[in-house]
Amino acid sequence: MKKIKVETTIQSDLQKVWDMWTKPEHIIKWNQAASDWECPHAENDVRVGGKFLSTMSAKDGSASFDFSGTYTEVTPLISLAHTIEDGRQVSISFTVTKNGVHVIETFDPENINSEALQRDGWQAILDNFKKYVETY
Repeated sequence: MKKIKVETTIQSDLQKVWDMWTKPEHIIKWNQAASDWECPHAENDVRVGGKFLSTMSAKDGSASFDFSGTYTEVTPLISLAHTIEDGRQVSISFTVTKNGVHVIETFDPENINSEALQRDGWQAILDNFKKYVETY
């Protein structure tokens, strides 16, 4: 199965990027793909075997779902990997460059939505993350 990749470069220092990616008080501020959605709840136990959970909700109350999984790799300030509850694998890398911190997220696609729709949704969340970090 072909993995999908999204990426961005954030003009910030590595520690700030890592903290805002991993701390629930920050996750709830950026973890949504569209402005009419929100993330009212997040939990994150960043260690191998640790679990994460984010609640994604439409602001109008019409829909809500939990996104959760278990960490399989944690290398602080460098990379994370986890298995989503449906068995798909996700990896995230954080690399310091002359232009900032380059974040690459790769994930196994699911079989319901098109790869383009999935890439666009995950990229929108990553773009929200970039904006949040750079304006915080």
